Formats: sequence, C-alpha cells, structure tokens
Amino acid sequence: MDNKYNYFINSSKVYMIIIAVLILMLMVYGNKIIGITAAGLYVLLVIYNIKNTRFRKNKWKKFIENFSSQLDVATRSTLVKLPFPLVIIKMNGDVLWYNQNFCTILKGKDILGQNIKNIARDFNVKQAANGRENIFRYIRIKDKHYDIYANIVDTSENPKDKIMILYFYDVTTSYDIMTSVEADKNTIMLMEVDNFDDVIKTMEEDDKPLIIAEIERTINIYAQSLNSMVRKYESNKYVFCIQNKYIEKEMEKKFEILDTVREINMGNKLSVTLSIGVGRGGKNPQENEQYAISAKELALGRGGDQAVVKTQDKLMFYGGKTKEVEKRTKVKARVIAQALVDIIKDSSNVFIMGHSKPDIDCLGASVGLHSVVGQLNKECSIILDNSNESIKFILNKIKEEEEYKNAFVHSRDCEDNINQNSLLIIVDVYSEGYVQNMNLVEKFNRMAIIDHHRKPPDFIKNSLLNYIEPYASSTSELITEMLPYMVEKPKIKTIEAEALLAGICVDTKNFYFKTGVRTFEAASFLRRLGADTINVKKFFSDNLDTYLKRAEIIKSAKIYNNIAIAICPEKIGNILLTAQAADELLNITGIQASFVFVKIKDEVFISGRSLGDINVQIILEDLGGGGHMTMAGTKLESVTVDEAVEKLKNAIRKYVEEDED
Repeated sequence: MDNKYNYFINSSKVYMIIIAVLILMLMVYGNKIIGITAAGLYVLLVIYNIKNTRFRKNKWKKFIENFSSQLDVATRSTLVKLPFPLVIIKMNGDVLWYNQNFCTILKGKDILGQNIKNIARDFNVKQAANGRENIFRYIRIKDKHYDIYANIVDTSENPKDKIMILYFYDVTTSYDIMTSVEADKNTIMLMEVDNFDDVIKTMEEDDKPLIIAEIERTINIYAQSLNSMVRKYESNKYVFCIQNKYIEKEMEKKFEILDTVREINMGNKLSVTLSIGVGRGGKNPQENEQYAISAKELALGRGGDQAVVKTQDKLMFYGGKTKEVEKRTKVKARVIAQALVDIIKDSSNVFIMGHSKPDIDCLGASVGLHSVVGQLNKECSIILDNSNESIKFILNKIKEEEEYKNAFVHSRDCEDNINQNSLLIIVDVYSEGYVQNMNLVEKFNRMAIIDHHRKPPDFIKNSLLNYIEPYASSTSELITEMLPYMVEKPKIKTIEAEALLAGICVDTKNFYFKTGVRTFEAASFLRRLGADTINVKKFFSDNLDTYLKRAEIIKSAKIYNNIAIAICPEKIGNILLTAQAADELLNITGIQASFVFVKIKDEVFISGRSLGDINVQIILEDLGGGGHMTMAGTKLESVTVDEAVEKLKNAIRKYVEEDED
C-alpha cells in the first residue's frame, strides 16, 4: 500500500509540470490575459494539491501507527494468553519473560533473571543457541515431562541482542504410557556360576550336595524377588526372563546377588562367584538373548564375578572388584594349544602382531610363538612397526640370532604376502583401540587371539580361536604353558626362553603381583630350557640419566585419598618411564595406588598401578582404558594434562562412592 501511495504522489508531480509548461507557452505565444488567469488558477491548484498531499500523508501515517499499536497489543495479549507455557530467554539461558501458563508449572515461583537450566536441567542451551537442535524431547520439570521447541528471534542488528522463545508442550501422559510399556518389556538374563567346578573340588564329598543345594536355593529366591521366570539348563547355568523395571532396580542396587552368592559358606575354601549377562532394548526376545550371550561372554572374559548389561549401543559393568582366581587345571591350555597347532598347519603363512608401543611381555610372547611356528615348518613373521626403549636392548639381542634377522617386518611390508589362508595371531591385546594396526587386522580372514587382559568392550571380533585368561600373570606365561603341547620336545633357544621369562617378570613386577602356582611352574620350565636370570636382570638395567628422570617424575607426586598422582615433565615425555614411576610410587608407605600422566603430542597417557585394595582397571575403564586390577592404562585425546587429572579424580570419586554403596 505504501508503494501505491508513493506512485500516486509521483504521478501528480508529473501532471503539474506538464500544466505549468502549457500555461507558459500560452502566455508567450497566445493571449496574455488568459495566460495570467490560467497562471493564477494554477497557483491555487498547487496550493490545494500541497495541502491535500500533506493531509493524505498524515492520515496514512496515523493509520500505520494505530495499526502497529493495535498489533503490539494483540501480540502481547496472544503471548500472555497462549494456551501453552512460553518463556523468552537470552542466548545464555537467562529468563527475560514468561507467560501465565508457565507460572502454573512453577506454582507461583519467580524465576526472572535466573537461568532456564535451574528449572529444566536436561535442556541444552548451547545446542539451542547454535541452532543445532530446536526440539528437545521429554524434558522433566518437577513431576511432568515436556517437549520444548526453541525459536531464535533477531531483535536488532546486533547478534548479541538475539532472544530465544521456548514453547512447552505437556507430554506427560504419552511419556508415562511409553515408560510403562518399556518397563513391562521382557529382558533376558543369563547367569553362570563361573567357578562351580573349582568350588566343588575344594569340599569334602559329603558337603558337596549341600553347597549345590544352597547355590540353587539362593538363585531361586533371587528369581522370586524379581517376579522372574528362571530355568536351569546346565549344572551351573541359568536363564531368566525378567521385566525391565526389575532389571533397572537391580542396576540401581548394582546386582547385590553377586555379593550374596559370594557369602555362601558351606565349608568351601573358595568363594562362589557369578558371571551375569543381561540383554535389553532389543527388537524382540531373540535379539535380547544375543545381547545377553555377548554380555555374559564379556563378563567371563573379564575374570568373572561381575554383571554386564548390554543394549544395542551401550555396555554397563557392575562388580568385577575381586581378584581373578587362578585356574589350577592345564586342560584348557592343552586343548587350546592343540587347536592352534591345527589352525597353523592349515595356514599358508603366519603373522604375529601385538599391541601398539609393545612391552617385553608382548615381545616375549611373539618370540615364543615364532619359535613354535618355525618348528611346525611354517613361514612366520612378527609385525613390529615401532620399537621403544623398553624393548630396545632385548630386541637387539634377539636380532643377533640368524632366524630373526628378517623375522621382524613393518605392517606396510607384509600386505602383499597376505592371502586367504594367511593366519594372524594377536598376542597381549584384545582391544581394537590398542592393537598395533587395526586396518591390517581387517585384511585377515583367519585370526587367533591370546591375551591375559580382561575382555574390553571394543574387543576384536570374528577370530577363529580366543584364549583369554585374565587369571594369568602375562601372555608369556600362557605361551610357555602351551609350548609342550604344541610340539613334543620344544627346541627353544636361550634368548627365546629369556624373552618369555622377562615377559613374566615385567607383568608380575618380579613375581610380586598376579603370581600363582602356575606362574612359578612356567618360570621353572623356562629355567630348565636355559633362561639365565642374570641375563633377564640385564634387560631391565637403566643408565644414570634414566634413573634421574624417573626420580624427577616421582618427585612431582601428590597424594589424593591415599593415591599418588604424578605428572611427567614435558622435557622427559617417556611412556616407559611413567609406567616405571607408577611402580616405584607403590613402594612408599601409605600409598595404595598410583597414577602417572605423560603428554605426548595431543595425547595424554595414564599409567595406573595398585597393591590390590584399589581396582585401577575399573577406574581407568571409566576413562576408556583397561588392564588388570593392579595394573592398567589409558590415553585421552585433545585434553590438557590438568583436564586429564580432573577427569581421573572424578573417576576415583565415582569408584569410591560405588565401593561405599
């Protein structure tokens, strides 16, 4: 309308100019009296036109102002009387205004000037302000749930003056229905008495039926408390069908059945322990069963005495704070050894790979396997992309042997030799994130894994053979046990036996930690094969500079809840020294655990050690790492050392709180 008005005014001006030109021509070339009269009339017409134009302009302006005023009143009235809650906030979340319906949510409480996070804790202000998200589902406010729709409004040319309008839709009814349906869905739980045979063997013959009956009674009472269906399908295995709401309560109680069963005492010398796998959130019972099977395997692979809850994209761990119990039978070692021999014989060639930044245990296990594969007359290579100070001395000694001059290859140099029948044996690692080269692993169709770490969430899948024994002190111990079953009379060179013994020494800290009867049996076997303990001691000798650097790291230690936390100076930046410093800190009176940080490029590495009272594996698993109860590690990316320390302290607090519960 404004454009039409301007067009009318501009058209009038053109007509006035044309009339003026005609009058001028009349006065010059025609009758002057008529021309003067016409000029007078023209002046009167101009005056009238100016007044009329001003009148129209003022009238139009007044109309616009009245309309705008009425529109503002209507807008304000609409915002106030909207049938659903509405809030206007700043881009940082501070509340500027809210309508009457939002007052009913607050029950009269005034929140002007406060941050919206004080009311809706789950609402993400940053995501809304960045425009990444404009709909937020099922946000809880007091005892109701709302869908929040966010709309950004520009109030001026200055971006800082933007505001955000939040519309709240009450979805409590639909949320309650959805929650009720989810709560009533069935979940599959698999339970196994993981040390059943070992417990029975420790008892008198007359007492064995008593403890079997007590275990069954405890499990049946537990099933009744959950209103669950339970069926025993093997002597030590049970399957449960439970509603989600009862599983959630168990998760809150951290599966107290683990502690209840452990307290059974019918004359047994070993505590009874359970491994539990829970599958939930699947599309159907069959999918939940698969989740439960994977969860229970993971619980067993991590040493047992724990529960694992698995959904499609999430894993939750409960328990696992007890020490792994050494299995005294070597039957499994014999069976695995014979199966591995069959796989090796069916392979065209064999490759051995360890974890990134390999230690002596990883190297010793690789060398021990290389020797056996050679005795089976198969071509074998050890994949080693990078050496480090921890293995440099022993690696140079090994390479002096004729058989090992070309045994070590870089991962990029072995791809051409991989075929359909090539076998990859992965040692001392079971995690996709820590294996030396995961891209190369994916090129193999045939794999075997031998490891002594607890099974991680990102474990390597699709292997032909898994030998995961968390009770073992080291992978070198596992390989040593398998040697006599793989070849009748193993011909192990002295340096190979010493490498295996050194691997055991490293992971047991010279037979202090995770040392069982079979650990000493493996060491004595290697000693008979010619391993010299003096030579092994030389593998770990340090020069004065290394000793002083380690002392400097220890000097930086600070005590936090009987836990030593130290930071490796940037000028040192050595992962091996951080691990050694963590070991040394345990020699200080009153220190129950130690954590040492080192930053290398954009990554912060953490080495954790414990005397057993504190489970460093569970603490570092919270930061994406893993390992054992007394020895674990992790790495954090794109963080500062101070941020990493704070993350560790939070994980320690969480561990302590759960332990107290």
